Amino acid sequence: MRSGFRAGFLRGNAVLPSNAGMTEDSDPVRLRRLLAEQAALRRVATMVAQDTPASTLFHSVCLELGRILDVLSTDVIRYDDDGMATVVGVWAARGAPAFPVGERIPIDPDTVTGKIHQTGTPQRVDDYTEAEGALAERLRETGIYSVVGAPIVVAGRIWGGIMATSTKPHGFEPGVEERVAGFAELVTAALANADAREKLAAQRARIVAAGDAARRRIERDLHDGAQQRLISLALRLELLQRRVDPDDEIAEELAAVRAELDGTLTELRELARGIHPSVLTERGLRAALEALATNAPMRVEITVEEAAAKAPSALQMTAYFIVAEALTNAAKHAQCERATVTVARRDEAVLVEVTDDGRGGANDEGGTGLRGLADRVNALDGEFEVESHPGNGTTVRARMPLEACEGLEDELAMAANPA
Repeated sequence: MRSGFRAGFLRGNAVLPSNAGMTEDSDPVRLRRLLAEQAALRRVATMVAQDTPASTLFHSVCLELGRILDVLSTDVIRYDDDGMATVVGVWAARGAPAFPVGERIPIDPDTVTGKIHQTGTPQRVDDYTEAEGALAERLRETGIYSVVGAPIVVAGRIWGGIMATSTKPHGFEPGVEERVAGFAELVTAALANADAREKLAAQRARIVAAGDAARRRIERDLHDGAQQRLISLALRLELLQRRVDPDDEIAEELAAVRAELDGTLTELRELARGIHPSVLTERGLRAALEALATNAPMRVEITVEEAAAKAPSALQMTAYFIVAEALTNAAKHAQCERATVTVARRDEAVLVEVTDDGRGGANDEGGTGLRGLADRVNALDGEFEVESHPGNGTTVRARMPLEACEGLEDELAMAANPA
């Protein structure tokens, strides 16, 4: 087909456009409208599958719905627990009346907002001219006189609704609210996916917190139990050594037993420190990392921001293990002379970075230590990265959001100190 040629039907000497004589009720028009609507739904479904952020998704749904219905404004509302609703998404043509995102509106029973809240089904109000109630009055003041909408239902609860508005009474043909319901179902799927992800993330974080609580209990039991008994035995052995003549044959045996006992105590302390560093609980993250630096064979510079040092216990514990593993690997494999450790707080997240000037070539697939850390960070809804090019040193990075541990502090304390 040549560019610029317009398809049509020949009638006598005239060329009529292909949609000549077609009404809104004709089959070709209905087909084109259906195809356009299905295309819009597919675009929204793709966004849902890609886990698009809620605010972006709400705006896109409003935009697609507005174009399909050829209206001037659409919005998404969320029902709150205080008898009000909040606008969480909106689209409006230039100059068209609409409530802005964040606007709170009453759930009046005679409005579409109230009817959806009461019934959980698609609703419409064709004429707000004489409608009563605070919301109806605000709609008239805004210039909105008819509304259609459909519910968004999440986990069996009416979460909110999608609305399309008109500046004219009786601005919508019959059945439009059912078409809105198709878009509402996609938003329902998106919110259900988000809810499931949040619950999974919370469960994973809770498992990490429970594991940390168990570590703390084991470390405390070792310190208060086996370690104290070994120390007591060491003191008794020392008293025996003082009562034995240094030239006596048994003195050499006692000295060997004392050396073995001291070695056992050292190993037990190292084991307890690996399970849970008591210095972290007693003196905080900065002191715990400085203790690691003191025991490292290379020079280590430590920077811990105050805000990061006050992060939830699960994040502090994870930061400690990341630094401990990175420094251990650097000492064993990197042949480095210097390492830097930074723990900071940025954008409601704790950032951990350990860099060395060694030979590089490390990765998080080469050993169980780094893989375990990656799993732990991921369980806290975080991101873990190892950057290590041969000859250019190694950098281990982690970013862990604070919200992953919301509400876990009390659980961790209760688990660590059961009644």
